[in-house]
Amino acid sequence: MKLPITDKFLLNLYSYTEKLDKALDIFTYRTMKDAHCPALRDLKKQYERQKNKQKFSQLIYRLKKNGYIKIKNLEQNEGVILTKKGAEKVLKVKIKTEKKKRRSDGKWQMIIFDIPEKKRHLRSLLREKLLLLEYQLLQKSIWVCPYDVSKETEFILRKYSIDTYVKLFLIEEISL
Repeated sequence: MKLPITDKFLLNLYSYTEKLDKALDIFTYRTMKDAHCPALRDLKKQYERQKNKQKFSQLIYRLKKNGYIKIKNLEQNEGVILTKKGAEKVLKVKIKTEKKKRRSDGKWQMIIFDIPEKKRHLRSLLREKLLLLEYQLLQKSIWVCPYDVSKETEFILRKYSIDTYVKLFLIEEISL
């Protein structure tokens, strides 16, 4: 199995920065204490590197434990693969951190949905996604948003195949 290019890049980047840190260590500023006891300085630097490696390992462990990544053995190396759950988490973070801009025409986007009871999980999922996109609850199944998130909304509707239960509107005025 071939390692995905993004995972290979991250692995190589980590190895490169570790080697660069060791190489630049020669040129770093030293105190008088470090100049008189270079062995002590080297021991301290080695401890800091080990501590950083340990923190990185703990991070990888938590990501793996929570199901965001998988670790595979590939050609005598270990590779990190993003799982479906991890990809969804990345998308959530991207949507949250992305700066949303208000619609230039001053209109609001409204979404009205009527999802059957037997598809309750899809209804809950839609509400969660609407909150991520910063929609505001107007009534139980009516949400409004002043931001230009129509592409993201349509993507969600198509992804979960719920577009038949949903109506989208552009409204000019609203009183909240």
